[in-house]
Amino acid sequence: MDTMTENDYLIAWGLYAFAALGCLLVWMRMTRWIWRWLREPLRLLMAVLLFSPTIVDPVKEQVAPALAIVALDVLFKVGNNAWRAVSDLFMYGMIAFGLYLIVVLIRFPIERAASARKEKTAAAKAAAAADELQDEQQDEQPFGVAGDDRYGRPPVPSNPQRSRIEPRL
Repeated sequence: MDTMTENDYLIAWGLYAFAALGCLLVWMRMTRWIWRWLREPLRLLMAVLLFSPTIVDPVKEQVAPALAIVALDVLFKVGNNAWRAVSDLFMYGMIAFGLYLIVVLIRFPIERAASARKEKTAAAKAAAAADELQDEQQDEQPFGVAGDDRYGRPPVPSNPQRSRIEPRL
């Protein structure tokens, strides 16, 4: 039986990486409709399953995709690498989800502050629009308040005659 040369080994890994990347992109497309806090862990799980290596031959230091080793060992009942591959998958999964948890814990307060800032800006814009609308409505009224303000004097607030409305000229 002919063994793989170093060049064959690199070509096989390159083809696998290309195919795994394609599978990951298809998975991302399939999960884009899911709620974000479920979608991201599912995508991370798929990346761990596709890209986790495990040692096949400790002497030659050759590795293979852990998912493929598990599938082949279970399907054909050959070799004893399945448990090592499962433990490698579990280890890489724990590392990836730990890092993801750290990223989420950093990202959550930042997004919360950004959303509060966005709501505050929207409320300020709504208030400005309401003030502008109110100013436009006051400018469009044909009647104004009769009083001393038309002569440049401020109206006296306690005078009851100030509530009379007269047309503007």
